[in-house]
Amino acid sequence: MASPRPSHPASDWLVLAYLLSRHAYLQKYSPASAVGTVISKSAKCYRGNNLRRVARQYDRCFSTKIVLGIETSCDDTGAAVMDETGNILGEALHSQGEVHLKTGGIIPPVAQQLHQENIARIVQEALSASGVGVDDLSAVATTVKPGLALSLGVGLGYSVELVERHKKPFIPIHHMEAHALTIRATNRVEFPFLVLLLSGGHCMLAVARGVSEFLLLGQTGDIAPGDMLDKVARRLSLQQHPECSGLSGGKAIEHLAQRGNKLRYGLRVPMEQQLNCSFSFAGLQNNVNRVIMQKEKEEGLQQGQLLSCVSDLAAAIQHTLAVHIAKRTHRAILFCVRNGLLLPDNATLVVSGGVASNQSIRKTLQIVTEATGFSLLCPPPRLCTDNGVMIAWNGIERLREGLGVLYSTEGIRYEPKAPLGTDISEQVEKAAIRVPELNLTM
Repeated sequence: MASPRPSHPASDWLVLAYLLSRHAYLQKYSPASAVGTVISKSAKCYRGNNLRRVARQYDRCFSTKIVLGIETSCDDTGAAVMDETGNILGEALHSQGEVHLKTGGIIPPVAQQLHQENIARIVQEALSASGVGVDDLSAVATTVKPGLALSLGVGLGYSVELVERHKKPFIPIHHMEAHALTIRATNRVEFPFLVLLLSGGHCMLAVARGVSEFLLLGQTGDIAPGDMLDKVARRLSLQQHPECSGLSGGKAIEHLAQRGNKLRYGLRVPMEQQLNCSFSFAGLQNNVNRVIMQKEKEEGLQQGQLLSCVSDLAAAIQHTLAVHIAKRTHRAILFCVRNGLLLPDNATLVVSGGVASNQSIRKTLQIVTEATGFSLLCPPPRLCTDNGVMIAWNGIERLREGLGVLYSTEGIRYEPKAPLGTDISEQVEKAAIRVPELNLTM
Protein backbone atom coordinates (compact mmCIF):
# COMPACT_ATOMS: atom_id res chain seq x y z
CA MET A 1 0.00 0.00 0.00
CA ALA A 2 1.35 3.48 -0.89
CA SER A 3 2.27 5.87 1.90
CA PRO A 4 -0.44 8.44 2.67
CA ARG A 5 0.20 11.85 1.16
CA PRO A 6 0.30 14.98 3.33
CA SER A 7 -3.13 16.51 3.76
CA HIS A 8 -3.82 19.73 1.85
CA PRO A 9 -7.46 20.67 2.63
CA ALA A 10 -7.93 23.10 -0.26
CA SER A 11 -6.54 20.79 -2.95
CA ASP A 12 -8.30 17.76 -1.45
CA TRP A 13 -11.63 19.53 -1.70
CA LEU A 14 -10.92 20.43 -5.34
CA VAL A 15 -10.11 16.80 -6.16
CA LEU A 16 -13.20 15.64 -4.30
CA ALA A 17 -15.40 18.13 -6.16
CA TYR A 18 -13.94 17.03 -9.48
CA LEU A 19 -14.47 13.35 -8.77
CA LEU A 20 -18.07 13.92 -7.70
CA SER A 21 -18.84 16.04 -10.77
CA ARG A 22 -17.16 13.45 -13.01
CA HIS A 23 -19.19 10.68 -11.37
CA ALA A 24 -22.43 12.64 -11.90
CA TYR A 25 -21.48 13.19 -15.54
CA LEU A 26 -20.84 9.48 -16.12
CA GLN A 27 -24.15 8.56 -14.52
CA LYS A 28 -26.09 11.08 -16.58
CA TYR A 29 -24.50 10.37 -19.94
CA SER A 30 -23.78 6.65 -19.81
CA PRO A 31 -25.11 5.05 -23.04
CA ALA A 32 -27.50 2.76 -21.19
CA SER A 33 -29.40 5.70 -19.71
CA ALA A 34 -30.89 6.43 -23.12
CA VAL A 35 -32.31 2.94 -23.68
CA GLY A 36 -35.90 2.56 -22.50
CA THR A 37 -35.84 -1.17 -21.82
CA VAL A 38 -32.48 -1.13 -20.05
CA ILE A 39 -31.82 -0.67 -16.35
CA SER A 40 -28.44 0.97 -15.87
CA LYS A 41 -26.69 1.68 -12.58
CA SER A 42 -23.13 2.96 -12.71
CA ALA A 43 -22.52 3.03 -8.96
CA LYS A 44 -25.15 1.16 -6.99
CA CYS A 45 -23.40 0.27 -3.74
CA TYR A 46 -24.90 -1.99 -1.10
CA ARG A 47 -21.71 -2.10 0.92
CA GLY A 48 -18.47 -0.17 1.02
CA ASN A 49 -17.59 3.42 0.24
CA ASN A 50 -19.14 5.11 -2.80
CA LEU A 51 -16.51 7.80 -3.12
CA ARG A 52 -13.64 5.33 -2.84
CA ARG A 53 -15.16 3.28 -5.67
CA VAL A 54 -15.53 6.33 -7.91
CA ALA A 55 -11.94 7.39 -7.24
CA ARG A 56 -10.71 3.89 -8.04
CA GLN A 57 -12.67 3.94 -11.30
CA TYR A 58 -11.19 7.31 -12.27
CA ASP A 59 -7.61 6.18 -11.56
CA ARG A 60 -8.20 2.95 -13.54
CA CYS A 61 -6.59 1.02 -10.69
CA PHE A 62 -8.66 -1.97 -9.63
CA SER A 63 -7.43 -3.65 -6.46
CA THR A 64 -10.47 -5.88 -5.99
CA LYS A 65 -12.00 -8.87 -7.73
CA ILE A 66 -14.42 -7.79 -10.49
CA VAL A 67 -16.76 -10.15 -12.31
CA LEU A 68 -19.00 -9.72 -15.34
CA GLY A 69 -22.21 -11.74 -14.98
CA ILE A 70 -24.34 -12.76 -17.98
CA GLU A 71 -27.88 -14.16 -17.71
CA THR A 72 -29.94 -15.65 -20.59
CA SER A 73 -31.62 -18.67 -19.02
CA CYS A 74 -35.18 -17.74 -20.02
CA ASP A 75 -36.60 -14.51 -21.43
CA ASP A 76 -34.41 -11.76 -19.91
CA THR A 77 -31.03 -10.75 -21.29
CA GLY A 78 -29.06 -9.42 -18.32
CA ALA A 79 -25.49 -8.36 -17.65
CA ALA A 80 -23.81 -6.76 -14.64
CA VAL A 81 -20.36 -5.90 -13.37
CA MET A 82 -19.77 -6.33 -9.62
CA ASP A 83 -16.87 -6.17 -7.23
CA GLU A 84 -16.27 -8.46 -4.26
CA THR A 85 -17.69 -5.99 -1.72
CA GLY A 86 -21.15 -6.10 -3.30
CA ASN A 87 -20.91 -2.91 -5.36
CA ILE A 88 -22.89 -3.01 -8.59
CA LEU A 89 -20.51 -1.13 -10.86
CA GLY A 90 -22.77 -1.34 -13.91
CA GLU A 91 -25.77 -3.30 -15.12
CA ALA A 92 -28.12 -3.58 -18.07
CA LEU A 93 -31.25 -5.62 -18.71
CA HIS A 94 -33.43 -6.27 -21.73
CA SER A 95 -36.80 -7.79 -20.90
CA GLN A 96 -38.79 -9.75 -23.47
CA GLY A 97 -41.92 -9.60 -21.32
CA GLU A 98 -44.06 -7.50 -23.67
CA VAL A 99 -43.33 -9.77 -26.62
CA HIS A 100 -44.27 -12.94 -24.76
CA LEU A 101 -47.42 -11.38 -23.30
CA LYS A 102 -48.67 -10.89 -26.85
CA THR A 103 -47.94 -14.51 -27.79
CA GLY A 104 -49.56 -15.89 -24.63
CA GLY A 105 -46.35 -17.44 -23.29
CA ILE A 106 -42.65 -17.89 -23.97
CA ILE A 107 -41.86 -19.36 -27.38
CA PRO A 108 -38.25 -20.67 -27.12
CA PRO A 109 -37.12 -19.81 -30.70
CA VAL A 110 -38.45 -16.26 -30.26
CA ALA A 111 -36.65 -15.94 -26.93
CA GLN A 112 -33.46 -17.22 -28.55
CA GLN A 113 -33.66 -14.70 -31.39
CA LEU A 114 -34.22 -11.79 -29.00
CA HIS A 115 -31.25 -12.87 -26.88
CA GLN A 116 -29.09 -13.03 -30.00
CA GLU A 117 -30.19 -9.55 -31.06
CA ASN A 118 -29.53 -7.95 -27.68
CA ILE A 119 -26.76 -9.74 -25.81
CA ALA A 120 -23.78 -7.84 -27.27
CA ARG A 121 -25.47 -4.49 -26.64
CA ILE A 122 -26.49 -5.38 -23.09
CA VAL A 123 -23.01 -6.58 -22.13
CA GLN A 124 -21.40 -3.47 -23.63
CA GLU A 125 -23.84 -1.19 -21.80
CA ALA A 126 -23.09 -2.86 -18.48
CA LEU A 127 -19.35 -2.52 -19.08
CA SER A 128 -19.68 1.10 -20.23
CA ALA A 129 -21.77 2.03 -17.22
CA SER A 130 -19.17 0.46 -14.90
CA GLY A 131 -16.14 2.12 -16.47
CA VAL A 132 -14.51 -1.31 -16.47
CA GLY A 133 -12.88 -2.81 -19.55
CA VAL A 134 -12.88 -6.52 -20.32
CA ASP A 135 -9.15 -6.63 -19.60
CA ASP A 136 -9.84 -5.34 -16.05
CA LEU A 137 -12.20 -8.24 -15.26
CA SER A 138 -11.14 -11.01 -12.92
CA ALA A 139 -13.57 -13.47 -14.57
CA VAL A 140 -16.78 -13.87 -16.56
CA ALA A 141 -19.69 -15.77 -14.97
CA THR A 142 -22.61 -17.05 -17.05
CA THR A 143 -25.75 -19.07 -16.41
CA VAL A 144 -25.33 -22.51 -17.97
CA LYS A 145 -28.07 -24.43 -16.09
CA PRO A 146 -31.00 -24.94 -15.74
CA GLY A 147 -33.23 -23.09 -18.23
CA LEU A 148 -34.45 -23.04 -21.82
CA ALA A 149 -31.89 -24.79 -23.99
CA LEU A 150 -32.04 -22.27 -26.82
CA SER A 151 -31.70 -19.33 -24.43
CA LEU A 152 -28.85 -20.87 -22.42
CA GLY A 153 -26.98 -21.55 -25.65
CA VAL A 154 -26.92 -17.87 -26.60
CA GLY A 155 -25.36 -16.75 -23.31
CA LEU A 156 -22.86 -19.59 -23.21
CA GLY A 157 -21.78 -19.14 -26.83
CA TYR A 158 -21.24 -15.40 -26.39
CA SER A 159 -19.35 -15.89 -23.11
CA VAL A 160 -17.03 -18.60 -24.43
CA GLU A 161 -16.03 -16.38 -27.35
CA LEU A 162 -15.45 -13.45 -24.97
CA VAL A 163 -13.27 -15.31 -22.45
CA GLU A 164 -11.25 -17.04 -25.15
CA ARG A 165 -10.57 -13.75 -26.93
CA HIS A 166 -9.49 -11.97 -23.75
CA LYS A 167 -7.95 -14.96 -21.93
CA LYS A 168 -10.21 -14.66 -18.88
CA PRO A 169 -11.34 -17.34 -16.40
CA PHE A 170 -14.88 -18.60 -16.91
CA ILE A 171 -17.31 -19.47 -14.11
CA PRO A 172 -20.38 -21.58 -15.07
CA ILE A 173 -23.37 -20.65 -12.89
CA HIS A 174 -26.36 -22.66 -11.66
CA HIS A 175 -29.34 -20.34 -12.03
CA MET A 176 -31.05 -21.42 -8.79
CA GLU A 177 -27.82 -21.24 -6.80
CA ALA A 178 -27.51 -17.63 -7.97
CA HIS A 179 -31.07 -16.82 -6.84
CA ALA A 180 -30.34 -18.41 -3.46
CA LEU A 181 -27.17 -16.41 -2.86
CA THR A 182 -28.37 -13.00 -4.10
CA ILE A 183 -29.35 -12.06 -0.54
CA ARG A 184 -25.67 -12.20 0.49
CA ALA A 185 -24.94 -9.31 -1.89
CA THR A 186 -27.46 -7.08 -0.10
CA ASN A 187 -27.46 -8.38 3.48
CA ARG A 188 -24.91 -9.95 5.79
CA VAL A 189 -26.29 -13.47 5.84
CA GLU A 190 -24.06 -16.26 7.10
CA PHE A 191 -24.33 -19.94 6.23
CA PRO A 192 -26.34 -22.02 6.91
CA PHE A 193 -29.78 -20.62 6.07
CA LEU A 194 -33.06 -21.96 4.70
CA VAL A 195 -33.95 -20.77 1.21
CA LEU A 196 -37.30 -20.89 -0.60
CA LEU A 197 -36.99 -20.35 -4.36
CA LEU A 198 -40.19 -19.32 -6.15
CA SER A 199 -40.30 -18.54 -9.86
CA GLY A 200 -42.02 -19.22 -13.15
CA GLY A 201 -40.00 -22.38 -13.65
CA HIS A 202 -39.07 -23.58 -10.17
CA CYS A 203 -40.27 -24.01 -6.62
CA MET A 204 -37.97 -25.56 -4.03
CA LEU A 205 -36.88 -25.53 -0.40
CA ALA A 206 -33.23 -26.06 0.44
CA VAL A 207 -30.68 -25.49 3.17
CA ALA A 208 -27.77 -23.40 1.93
CA ARG A 209 -24.71 -24.67 3.80
CA GLY A 210 -22.10 -23.01 1.58
CA VAL A 211 -21.61 -21.32 -1.76
CA SER A 212 -22.06 -24.61 -3.65
CA GLU A 213 -23.43 -26.85 -0.89
CA PHE A 214 -27.21 -27.28 -0.68
CA LEU A 215 -29.55 -29.83 0.90
CA LEU A 216 -32.77 -30.12 -1.09
CA LEU A 217 -35.79 -30.59 1.20
CA GLY A 218 -38.53 -30.53 -1.41
CA GLN A 219 -39.58 -29.15 -4.79
CA THR A 220 -42.58 -29.00 -7.08
CA GLY A 221 -43.63 -32.30 -8.59
CA ASP A 222 -45.40 -30.70 -11.55
CA ILE A 223 -45.52 -27.02 -12.49
CA ALA A 224 -44.09 -23.93 -10.79
CA PRO A 225 -46.19 -21.26 -9.04
CA GLY A 226 -45.34 -18.54 -11.56
CA ASP A 227 -46.33 -20.83 -14.42
CA MET A 228 -49.65 -21.61 -12.72
CA LEU A 229 -50.43 -17.93 -12.14
CA ASP A 230 -49.68 -17.11 -15.77
CA LYS A 231 -51.93 -19.91 -17.05
CA VAL A 232 -54.80 -18.98 -14.74
CA ALA A 233 -54.46 -15.31 -15.74
CA ARG A 234 -54.71 -16.28 -19.41
CA ARG A 235 -57.74 -18.46 -18.69
CA LEU A 236 -59.36 -15.46 -16.95
CA SER A 237 -58.43 -13.23 -19.94
CA LEU A 238 -56.89 -10.68 -17.60
CA GLN A 239 -55.07 -8.97 -20.47
CA GLN A 240 -58.50 -7.63 -21.44
CA HIS A 241 -59.02 -6.09 -18.01
CA PRO A 242 -58.41 -2.32 -18.22
CA GLU A 243 -56.21 -2.39 -15.11
CA CYS A 244 -54.10 -5.38 -16.18
CA SER A 245 -53.01 -4.61 -19.71
CA GLY A 246 -49.25 -5.03 -19.91
CA LEU A 247 -48.98 -6.87 -16.59
CA SER A 248 -47.65 -10.41 -16.31
CA GLY A 249 -50.09 -13.05 -15.13
CA GLY A 250 -48.71 -13.06 -11.59
CA LYS A 251 -48.76 -9.26 -11.32
CA ALA A 252 -52.31 -9.10 -12.69
CA ILE A 253 -53.53 -11.66 -10.13
CA GLU A 254 -51.78 -9.77 -7.32
CA HIS A 255 -53.24 -6.43 -8.42
CA LEU A 256 -56.85 -7.63 -8.64
CA ALA A 257 -56.57 -9.66 -5.43
CA GLN A 258 -56.03 -6.50 -3.40
CA ARG A 259 -59.76 -5.69 -3.51
CA GLY A 260 -61.11 -9.25 -3.70
CA ASN A 261 -62.64 -11.52 -1.05
CA LYS A 262 -60.16 -14.37 -0.62
CA LEU A 263 -62.65 -16.49 1.31
CA ARG A 264 -65.51 -16.36 -1.20
CA TYR A 265 -64.38 -19.52 -2.97
CA GLY A 266 -63.24 -22.52 -0.94
CA LEU A 267 -60.30 -23.61 -3.03
CA ARG A 268 -58.63 -26.69 -1.59
CA VAL A 269 -55.03 -26.31 -0.41
CA PRO A 270 -52.93 -28.96 -2.22
CA MET A 271 -51.23 -31.94 -0.52
CA GLU A 272 -52.67 -31.37 2.95
CA GLN A 273 -52.37 -35.09 3.83
CA GLN A 274 -48.78 -35.49 2.58
CA LEU A 275 -46.32 -34.75 5.38
CA ASN A 276 -43.35 -33.64 3.27
CA CYS A 277 -41.94 -30.44 1.80
CA SER A 278 -42.90 -31.09 -1.82
CA PHE A 279 -45.21 -28.79 -3.76
CA SER A 280 -47.94 -29.22 -6.34
CA PHE A 281 -49.70 -26.50 -8.33
CA ALA A 282 -51.27 -28.41 -11.26
CA GLY A 283 -54.16 -29.66 -9.12
CA LEU A 284 -54.89 -26.14 -7.88
CA GLN A 285 -54.89 -24.91 -11.46
CA ASN A 286 -57.41 -27.60 -12.47
CA ASN A 287 -59.60 -26.73 -9.49
CA VAL A 288 -59.54 -23.05 -10.48
CA ASN A 289 -60.40 -23.90 -14.09
CA ARG A 290 -63.48 -25.81 -12.91
CA VAL A 291 -64.63 -22.83 -10.86
CA ILE A 292 -64.11 -20.52 -13.85
CA MET A 293 -66.17 -22.77 -16.12
CA GLN A 294 -68.95 -22.90 -13.53
CA LYS A 295 -69.00 -19.11 -13.13
CA GLU A 296 -68.98 -18.57 -16.91
CA LYS A 297 -72.00 -20.83 -17.18
CA GLU A 298 -73.80 -19.00 -14.37
CA GLU A 299 -73.12 -15.58 -15.92
CA GLY A 300 -73.83 -16.72 -19.49
CA LEU A 301 -70.35 -15.83 -20.72
CA GLN A 302 -68.10 -17.38 -23.34
CA GLN A 303 -64.46 -18.21 -22.68
CA GLY A 304 -62.47 -15.02 -23.18
CA GLN A 305 -65.04 -12.73 -21.57
CA LEU A 306 -64.32 -11.19 -18.18
CA LEU A 307 -66.17 -12.57 -15.15
CA SER A 308 -67.78 -10.10 -12.75
CA CYS A 309 -66.20 -11.97 -9.82
CA VAL A 310 -62.65 -11.87 -11.20
CA SER A 311 -61.21 -9.95 -8.22
CA ASP A 312 -62.62 -12.46 -5.72
CA LEU A 313 -61.24 -15.33 -7.77
CA ALA A 314 -57.82 -13.68 -7.97
CA ALA A 315 -57.79 -13.20 -4.20
CA ALA A 316 -58.81 -16.82 -3.57
CA ILE A 317 -56.16 -18.14 -5.96
CA GLN A 318 -53.40 -16.04 -4.44
CA HIS A 319 -54.43 -16.89 -0.87
CA THR A 320 -54.57 -20.65 -1.52
CA LEU A 321 -51.21 -20.55 -3.27
CA ALA A 322 -49.66 -18.62 -0.37
CA VAL A 323 -51.08 -21.00 2.25
CA HIS A 324 -49.75 -24.04 0.38
CA ILE A 325 -46.28 -22.51 0.16
CA ALA A 326 -46.35 -21.36 3.80
CA LYS A 327 -47.33 -24.74 5.21
CA ARG A 328 -44.61 -26.60 3.32
CA THR A 329 -42.09 -23.98 4.44
CA HIS A 330 -43.28 -24.31 8.05
CA ARG A 331 -42.58 -28.06 7.91
CA ALA A 332 -39.11 -27.37 6.45
CA ILE A 333 -38.34 -25.01 9.34
CA LEU A 334 -39.41 -27.60 11.92
CA PHE A 335 -37.37 -30.32 10.18
CA CYS A 336 -34.25 -28.16 10.11
CA VAL A 337 -34.55 -27.20 13.76
CA ARG A 338 -35.16 -30.78 14.93
CA ASN A 339 -32.19 -32.07 12.94
CA GLY A 340 -29.76 -29.30 13.83
CA LEU A 341 -29.40 -28.08 10.24
CA LEU A 342 -29.79 -24.44 11.23
CA LEU A 343 -28.39 -22.44 14.14
CA PRO A 344 -31.24 -21.46 16.52
CA ASP A 345 -29.70 -18.09 17.44
CA ASN A 346 -29.38 -16.98 13.81
CA ALA A 347 -32.10 -18.89 11.96
CA THR A 348 -33.00 -17.24 8.66
CA LEU A 349 -35.47 -17.93 5.86
CA VAL A 350 -34.48 -16.38 2.54
CA VAL A 351 -37.16 -16.13 -0.16
CA SER A 352 -36.01 -15.38 -3.70
CA GLY A 353 -37.08 -15.76 -7.33
CA GLY A 354 -39.63 -13.86 -9.41
CA VAL A 355 -42.70 -14.95 -7.43
CA ALA A 356 -40.97 -13.90 -4.19
CA SER A 357 -41.83 -10.29 -5.02
CA ASN A 358 -45.53 -11.07 -4.36
CA GLN A 359 -46.37 -9.14 -1.18
CA SER A 360 -49.21 -11.44 -0.11
CA ILE A 361 -46.93 -14.48 -0.19
CA ARG A 362 -44.30 -12.59 1.78
CA LYS A 363 -46.80 -11.56 4.45
CA THR A 364 -48.09 -15.12 4.79
CA LEU A 365 -44.54 -16.43 5.17
CA GLN A 366 -43.88 -13.74 7.76
CA ILE A 367 -46.62 -15.22 9.95
CA VAL A 368 -44.71 -18.51 9.85
CA THR A 369 -41.30 -16.98 10.59
CA GLU A 370 -42.66 -14.94 13.50
CA ALA A 371 -44.26 -18.06 14.98
CA THR A 372 -41.00 -20.03 14.70
CA GLY A 373 -38.51 -17.32 15.68
CA PHE A 374 -36.93 -17.10 12.22
CA SER A 375 -35.87 -13.96 10.37
CA LEU A 376 -37.42 -13.47 6.92
CA LEU A 377 -35.20 -11.89 4.27
CA CYS A 378 -35.95 -11.17 0.61
CA PRO A 379 -33.77 -9.44 -1.99
CA PRO A 380 -35.13 -6.16 -3.40
CA PRO A 381 -37.96 -6.92 -5.87
CA ARG A 382 -35.85 -5.98 -8.90
CA LEU A 383 -33.25 -8.58 -7.86
CA CYS A 384 -35.87 -11.30 -7.36
CA THR A 385 -36.49 -11.60 -11.09
CA ASP A 386 -33.78 -12.82 -13.49
CA ASN A 387 -30.90 -10.35 -13.82
CA GLY A 388 -27.18 -10.12 -14.41
CA VAL A 389 -26.44 -8.95 -10.86
CA MET A 390 -27.23 -12.29 -9.25
CA ILE A 391 -24.98 -14.09 -11.77
CA ALA A 392 -22.11 -11.68 -11.21
CA TRP A 393 -22.45 -12.03 -7.43
CA ASN A 394 -22.50 -15.84 -7.62
CA GLY A 395 -19.37 -15.52 -9.73
CA ILE A 396 -17.75 -13.37 -7.04
CA GLU A 397 -18.63 -15.91 -4.34
CA ARG A 398 -17.25 -18.80 -6.38
CA LEU A 399 -14.11 -16.88 -7.36
CA ARG A 400 -13.33 -16.09 -3.72
CA GLU A 401 -13.75 -19.75 -2.76
CA GLY A 402 -12.00 -21.09 -5.85
CA LEU A 403 -15.08 -23.15 -6.79
CA GLY A 404 -15.71 -24.09 -10.41
CA VAL A 405 -13.37 -21.47 -11.91
CA LEU A 406 -12.37 -22.71 -15.37
CA TYR A 407 -9.27 -21.66 -17.26
CA SER A 408 -10.34 -23.63 -20.33
CA THR A 409 -13.83 -23.76 -21.84
CA GLU A 410 -13.21 -26.99 -23.70
CA GLY A 411 -16.13 -29.37 -23.23
CA ILE A 412 -18.35 -26.87 -21.40
CA ARG A 413 -22.05 -27.48 -22.09
CA TYR A 414 -25.35 -25.98 -21.01
CA GLU A 415 -27.82 -28.15 -19.09
CA PRO A 416 -31.57 -27.41 -19.47
CA LYS A 417 -32.29 -29.56 -16.40
CA ALA A 418 -30.00 -29.61 -13.40
CA PRO A 419 -30.67 -30.54 -9.75
CA LEU A 420 -29.63 -28.26 -6.90
CA GLY A 421 -27.48 -29.87 -4.21
CA THR A 422 -28.10 -33.16 -2.40
CA ASP A 423 -31.68 -34.39 -2.30
CA ILE A 424 -32.76 -35.34 1.25
CA SER A 425 -36.50 -35.06 0.58
CA GLU A 426 -37.00 -38.76 1.50
CA GLN A 427 -35.65 -38.03 4.99
CA VAL A 428 -38.12 -35.16 5.30
CA GLU A 429 -41.00 -37.43 4.30
CA LYS A 430 -39.92 -40.16 6.74
CA ALA A 431 -39.90 -37.58 9.55
CA ALA A 432 -43.63 -37.02 8.85
CA ILE A 433 -43.76 -33.77 10.81
CA ARG A 434 -47.23 -32.41 11.51
CA VAL A 435 -47.40 -28.64 11.24
CA PRO A 436 -49.23 -26.73 14.00
CA GLU A 437 -52.22 -24.73 12.83
CA LEU A 438 -51.55 -21.02 12.28
CA ASN A 439 -54.01 -18.31 11.30
CA LEU A 440 -52.76 -17.58 7.78
CA THR A 441 -55.72 -15.39 6.86
CA MET A 442 -54.51 -11.80 7.05
